[in-house]
Amino acid sequence: MKAHEDGAESTITQAVSAAVPGPMTALAKRARLAARTLATSPTSARDRALWAAAAALREASDTILAENAKDLAASTAKDAFRDRLTLTPERIEAMARGLEDMADLPDPVGRVLEEWTRPNGLRIRRVATPVGVIGVIYESRPNVGADAAGLCIKSGNAVLLRGGSESLHSARAIHAAMQAGLRAAELPEDTVQIAPDADRKHVAEMLGAAGLVDLLIPRGGRSLVERVQQEARVPVLAHADGLCHTYIHAAADHGMARRIILNAKMRRTGICGATETLLIDAAVAATLLPAIVADLAEFGCTFKADTQARAIVPTLPAATDKDFSTEWLDAVLNIAVVDGVDEALDHISRYGSSHTEAIVTADEAVANRFMNGTDSAVVMWNASTQFCDGGEFGFGAEIGIATGRFHARGPVGVEQLTTFRYEVLGTGQVRS
Repeated sequence: MKAHEDGAESTITQAVSAAVPGPMTALAKRARLAARTLATSPTSARDRALWAAAAALREASDTILAENAKDLAASTAKDAFRDRLTLTPERIEAMARGLEDMADLPDPVGRVLEEWTRPNGLRIRRVATPVGVIGVIYESRPNVGADAAGLCIKSGNAVLLRGGSESLHSARAIHAAMQAGLRAAELPEDTVQIAPDADRKHVAEMLGAAGLVDLLIPRGGRSLVERVQQEARVPVLAHADGLCHTYIHAAADHGMARRIILNAKMRRTGICGATETLLIDAAVAATLLPAIVADLAEFGCTFKADTQARAIVPTLPAATDKDFSTEWLDAVLNIAVVDGVDEALDHISRYGSSHTEAIVTADEAVANRFMNGTDSAVVMWNASTQFCDGGEFGFGAEIGIATGRFHARGPVGVEQLTTFRYEVLGTGQVRS
């Protein structure tokens, strides 16, 4: 069972012919012109746009909530997926604060990443520059639009947004606030573009927008990510499932372990940083596992457990191989008993998605063995996996969690939305 459904991810078709450009092509062309202006804009202007957009979000809070109510009324989503779609005054305020946090960050554009002088006197430096036009295809979570727009403005990029059909009204209301911020800072409104409606062809058009869109970022489930990677004619920065693990080692403080796993699973079950599988050492499972199960069950969690775990807590349902490969995004926790750190790492290697893993232990050597032994984008020691978040990392927000090997890994913030160029400064040198 794949517990992840999204309007965008289930609607991708083959890329439309470039000979029949649609509305997204026109928007991308406008975004490309805006990107040229934004790339050379002063830091102060981009920061003013973010502050003004934050104010606009707060001022439009009632309107945004009313539009979100329309989306909720039309949605058939339940439980964790409905939670993803739902906006509240607190979540709108969090979006606004995120934009202000971005404004307070150092400007990522123009940073000298490295500089050196050659024997012939040439000075060479690597300088951070915007990517250009970024396309973001996301699911029903409306706050992604604000986060993506804010990060792109700060990093000097234009952005083309296509949200899930379930969040169309909410996304439009948020988009209006972002454009109000750009107007207030006298920056091009075309910096932030949004698909005009929920037509499925818009996604396909973005996939084929080579030469207009420089980078695509899909935010959704495996189906969305895989199809974008397969069909896109544009470079893709993507993450796989958030199949995160928390490993409780024999040397863990029991109270700490219980607090961490409760938060890692149940704080918000529908986010990609939620722990989906608990690994617990056999040496402590008999005493600690019943307490953990009772803690989580009190908050409505259900379980899928291996044979060893069921021998300790016989009421636990049996887990299948497929269960350990499932990103539940719900109040369901897989449980496996392991014999030491190497067995835990073997389990993660077999079932993990290279997103986020955590170890709970008082043994520093074991913690280092675990952290060095996994190839996931984020690894944690004595902390909840739900800290895998751009805001928690000090990025203001994130445009996604990258689990690939190139360009960016982990939460993608403003620095990760830049590329670089080389500047070569001479005094008249010619090459022999």
